[in-house]
Amino acid sequence: MNNTRFATAVHIMTLLAKSPQEWLTSDWIAGSINVNPVIVRKEISVLREADLIVSRQGKEGGCQLAKAAGLISISEIYKAVKNTEVLGKKNQNPNPACNVGKEINIHLNTLFEETDQLVVNFLGNRSLQEFADQFG
Repeated sequence: MNNTRFATAVHIMTLLAKSPQEWLTSDWIAGSINVNPVIVRKEISVLREADLIVSRQGKEGGCQLAKAAGLISISEIYKAVKNTEVLGKKNQNPNPACNVGKEINIHLNTLFEETDQLVVNFLGNRSLQEFADQFG
């Protein structure tokens, strides 16, 4: 995951965890992250689809966590926004006449799946509340 989606999502979720009774707007969240609100709205949509946040529109609109921060694991956030393999991409067209080339992607798939599972397991042991408690 060579982009900022995970970091942005954790930032959003941490802000929501720190203000559980408030409906935070995408503009306000974007100000904290220092990004365009459109980026925040995109991630909010993804997090809402994953049932991690709820949102409402209108004058009193904004978003909140869908459940208590202690019940959300960091791995849930990771899985919601993950769009690439941790180790990157595989070669698309290895040489099928080569002993290595013809089997490389089979073995890389296993390696990638095992690595991803290690990341999910590692993050699964940490709750959003534990992460948010690090901030004043």
